Amino acid sequence: MVKEQRAIIKVACLAFGISQTCYRYVSQQSSVNRQIADQLITLTQNQRNWGFGLCYLYLRNVKGHRWNHKRVYRIYRQLALNLRIKPHKRLIRAKPEPLAPYRSISTNAGRWILCMTSWRMA
Repeated sequence: MVKEQRAIIKVACLAFGISQTCYRYVSQQSSVNRQIADQLITLTQNQRNWGFGLCYLYLRNVKGHRWNHKRVYRIYRQLALNLRIKPHKRLIRAKPEPLAPYRSISTNAGRWILCMTSWRMA
């Protein structure tokens, strides 16, 4: 509308109900996203066993980039660089020995009770 009818930007924005800032906004993310993607691809080609965590920490601490981790992870997944999570190997344990058969301890317990009662009376 602004280009076709040479209307004032302020009037055009009021007519459509958007702010002038929104009208003038130019996205710069695509160039930064390409830069992140290039960095991730070179990193994963050099270090094949690095997952997202190591790649992100390397970019942040060594290279000094201050990108948001959610943004970097989104690009990491779009590039399908995810590593397969390997399941843990199960430990093979020896079978335990069967428990000893139950023995009645009533005779010892009876002696102990009699002993305790004799101490109290004395």
